[in-house]
Amino acid sequence: MRRIALTTPLSFEPMRLRFEATVPELDLAGLERMAEQGATWGELQRAAGHGAAYDLCRFWTHDPSALLHLAGNDAPSRTYLIGSLAMAARLFRIEPGTALHAPLRIELHANRSGAAVLSFDQPGSQLASYGLNKITQAGYELDRLLGDLLEGLDLPRPAALRR
Repeated sequence: MRRIALTTPLSFEPMRLRFEATVPELDLAGLERMAEQGATWGELQRAAGHGAAYDLCRFWTHDPSALLHLAGNDAPSRTYLIGSLAMAARLFRIEPGTALHAPLRIELHANRSGAAVLSFDQPGSQLASYGLNKITQAGYELDRLLGDLLEGLDLPRPAALRR
């Protein structure tokens, strides 16, 4: 597994706002209601923003800052699960255990000098651990999508995401 941490030229709040504007929130409760009402897979994909920039959306967002502040930690932080609903479904069909890695976990925090740091594990290295070619190839696709997203955020594409 390869962990990547990018120190950005922005402070935490501008980077958080840029990230969240670029990776839209997925309305999971709304999708679950649609599924219960008999929606088709195609309808769910369209409602999920299948055409979102970089084909990635936020499945989950967590702000641990308030709780961690009580423990004496003052750095702002956000943790995200991001991904593609279609990709997650494709991987799950092949091997349900891939739900551990798709959607992808992303962490954003401010370092001691105030710069925002974006951290994640390389999707391709995680998914290659399953030893199945279709899953490994999907990991490379996620590497590319994540690299595209980083460039869209005006951040450098790490060499590990250049597949």
